[in-house]
Order: sequence, then structure tokens, then C-alpha cells
Amino acid sequence: MPFVIALLAPVFWGTTYALVSLYLQDMSPYWVAVWRALPAGILLLMLRPRLPTLAWSKLSLLAFCNIGAFFALLFIGAYRLPGAVAGTLGATLPLIFLILAWLIDKKRPGMKWLLLGLMGLGGVILLLNPSADLDPIGVLCMLSATTLIAFSSRWMQRWDVGDFLVLTAWQLLLGGLMLIPLAWFMAGPPQIPSMDVAPSLIWLVTANTAVAYWAWLWSMRNLGPEIMGMVALVNPVVAVSLGVLIVGEALDMRQWAGILVILLSLLLMKLPQNLRWNPLKARG
Repeated sequence: MPFVIALLAPVFWGTTYALVSLYLQDMSPYWVAVWRALPAGILLLMLRPRLPTLAWSKLSLLAFCNIGAFFALLFIGAYRLPGAVAGTLGATLPLIFLILAWLIDKKRPGMKWLLLGLMGLGGVILLLNPSADLDPIGVLCMLSATTLIAFSSRWMQRWDVGDFLVLTAWQLLLGGLMLIPLAWFMAGPPQIPSMDVAPSLIWLVTANTAVAYWAWLWSMRNLGPEIMGMVALVNPVVAVSLGVLIVGEALDMRQWAGILVILLSLLLMKLPQNLRWNPLKARG
């Protein structure tokens, strides 16, 4: 059962890009971000009406990074990039963790980790090759959004965040409120969703946001970040599959090779230690 819960987050998040491409292209990405975060936060607070135990300053910082700025950047990227590309860039989180540990904590990666990091970077270069003609703003937004998640994940590992359902609810509520002035400034007055997109927004609010964010935080606490790093690879697999099969996106051979290289590097990073080749043991 814990692994079923863990899978909910990446599977549901992987549908975001296809959902935007098929049903939400006519809406502003900023207001879509508002309509995703704010109702989800209210829904979770109705289920668990409690005040957070985390200090408001820290909670506001998490809400900004995890929800406010993250959702805005995510939807801009989703609107400007093929879902397969956006989903794969979002899966570079372990690579960004490695870089932050090196730059901030001065933890230099071993040769194995350095080679895997360079392998993942090579995959990104293949994915973003000049002939692909990808939107640079979309690429920058996706990488920036992933970096914000990396920073906030580091903080949550160090802070006593209390009840994760309450934490998720307040992050979504505060993040949604933060997005309103940005959406109003960038896209004008609120866009009231039409009935045509209501089913898509209901999915986005309930499964894609409320359930998925709770499942992710619950699983991080109960299964640990290493297992969840492995489970997170389901996200780009779902995004790529839906993009190609349903949306009709087409990728060239170099982009497919880049996606495979990135996923392989992340897979090798997350293999249990006893499954990796040890040259000392190999020599007997």
C-alpha cells in the first residue's frame, strides 16, 4: 500500500502537460496556477482544519518556493514546451540536488556521482539540441522551478514541519494567495473558467494537486527521499507517453536519446548500493 500511495504523485503530476496542451491552452498560465493551488488548499483545510506548527516565516518561504513561484514557472514551461520535454527537465531534480550539495555544503561528489551527473547533463544537452528549436523561456522556467523544489526539499529535511497534511494545505493556500497579484498583473482580471474546462480543472485541483502533494509528502516521510527519487522517474515516463500517444507530439532521435540518457543516469543514481558494481569485490 505505501508504494501505491507513492506512485500517485508522479503519475498524477505526469498528466499536467497533456492536460494543458489539450484543454487549457486558452487560459492564462498564471490564472491556471491560481485555480490549481487555492481550491486545493481550501479543500485540504476543510479535511484538516488546524493551524500549522511550523513558524509562519518558514511556512511562507516554503509556500513561495513549492507553490507560488513553482506553479507559475511550471505552467509557463508547460505552455511553451512539449510535455515530453517539460516532464523530463522536471526529472533532473537529483542532478540539481547533487550540484547544490557541492556548491552549498562543499560535499564534492565522488567520481561515480560526478560521471553520472555529467551523463545526465549530456542527456539534457541532447534534449535541448539547437535543431529542436525549443522555447528558451520555457526551458529556463522548468529548470528554475525544479531548482526551487530542490531548495525547499533541503529546508524541509532540516525543519520540524509537523503534520504533513496540514503543511500541504497551508502551503497550497498561501501559495495560491501569492499567485493572485502576479496573475492579475500579468494577465489582467481573474479568468472565470468555462464549463468546457471544468472537468480538467477538477482533476487538476483534486487528484493532480491535493491528493498528489499529500501523497508525495507522506511518502517522503514514510519511504525516504532515496526511494521517492526512484519513484519520481514515473513522472517523465507518464508525461512522455501522454505527449506522444494522446497529444501527438513528435520528438527527433536526438531528443529521444537525451530522454533515455537522463532517465538512465537517474536510475543508476538511485540503485541500492549493494546492486552497484564494486571493483574490489570483483577482484575477489
